[in-house]
Amino acid sequence: MGTSVGGGSEDEDAEVSEINVTPFIDVMLVLLIVFMVAAPLSTVDVPINLPGSTSTPTERPDEPLWLSLGLDRVLSLGNDPVPGGGLGAVLDAATGGNRETTIFFRADKDLPYGATMEILDELRNAGYLKVALVGLEGAPAAAAPAEGSQP
Repeated sequence: MGTSVGGGSEDEDAEVSEINVTPFIDVMLVLLIVFMVAAPLSTVDVPINLPGSTSTPTERPDEPLWLSLGLDRVLSLGNDPVPGGGLGAVLDAATGGNRETTIFFRADKDLPYGATMEILDELRNAGYLKVALVGLEGAPAAAAPAEGSQP
């Protein structure tokens, strides 16, 4: 009868066929942290005071192209400012020259109507005719002025 010197059984040297899930969990936690940090960075950070709208919202594409006009009249595509008079070139670079791309236009509600129309005219002159005006969804619309009153 043979006995082992270490006092252990023969099963100690057998291969373990179980999967070690600890590295898998570590990788998943790191990915979770990366996505938690990266998700807020993918939104547009140009502060715009949008007017309200009571219409039903339409579906938004996966990668919307945001054009924003702030109260200081600075025009931004996403988070990047657009140089004066260069809107068409910047849009061509962002869309790859595809003029069928829908441009989501956000303008501060306190801007004069003329400032908003200037940008819409620039978009039309550049060939971008699909423009979606963005407002706050579900917010009460501004009350219409009474008849006979001057704005």
